[in-house]
Amino acid sequence: MADTSTIASLATAGGTLVLAIATFSSTRSANRAARVSEHALQARLRPVLFSARYDDAAQKVNWIDEHRVVLRNGLAAIQEEAAAMYLAIPLRNVGSGLAVLHGWNISAGRASAEAPADIDSFRRQQVDLFVPAGDVGFWQAALRDREDPLREQLRAAIDEASPVTVEILYGDHEGGQRTVTSFNLTPREGADGEHWLWASRPVRHWNIDREQPR
Repeated sequence: MADTSTIASLATAGGTLVLAIATFSSTRSANRAARVSEHALQARLRPVLFSARYDDAAQKVNWIDEHRVVLRNGLAAIQEEAAAMYLAIPLRNVGSGLAVLHGWNISAGRASAEAPADIDSFRRQQVDLFVPAGDVGFWQAALRDREDPLREQLRAAIDEASPVTVEILYGDHEGGQRTVTSFNLTPREGADGEHWLWASRPVRHWNIDREQPR
């Protein structure tokens, strides 16, 4: 027959094991609940940019040199003047969080749908641009350096009526959930003299700070 001390030791060990299992299970449940809560919070903050719709309100875009355009019918703008090459895209935020625009990359032709350009190559926005959740706004940029090779590429695209790809880097208002959305800009046929207004459509979204959705 086992003595009292042995039985007590076995009981203590069993109790400790049960407590350890309960603690492990509780910790896993707490971690799972924390991840779910974090995901829910991120979802509430997450912006997702698309092109503005045809019937969205017109967007008045001003540059620092007082150049102005009005974006309407969901159309983008590519204009070359003596001072600069001006670009703008009307946007609609279909996500649930404020979109803060960080930077952009432009390439002549249709960019690859496999991956965005290197984030380090994106040009920084010179002014703060925001697109509220469920509302419209715009992206804008200007190329002022006459020696900028990108300006030559865009001029060739205009002359040849070939597409242009604009990649916009943005995130939520806390600086997280960075995303790149690629837009394809194409010249319109029968533009009635407004050849500077180009058709715009989103092509692909890439998550920078989290796993891809596909």
